[in-house]
Amino acid sequence: MTPVEKRLRDVMGLQIADGTAQVQKIVISREVIGKDSVPY
Repeated sequence: MTPVEKRLRDVMGLQIADGTAQVQKIVISREVIGKDSVPY
């Protein structure tokens, strides 16, 4: 594996983890605020 491949895999993993955190925030905000207030 080249350094570029390793860096790409690391970045892709971070994007997936960040997406998961965003989904959790949306789910929690919908529960707390209400489904009508959160656009997702």
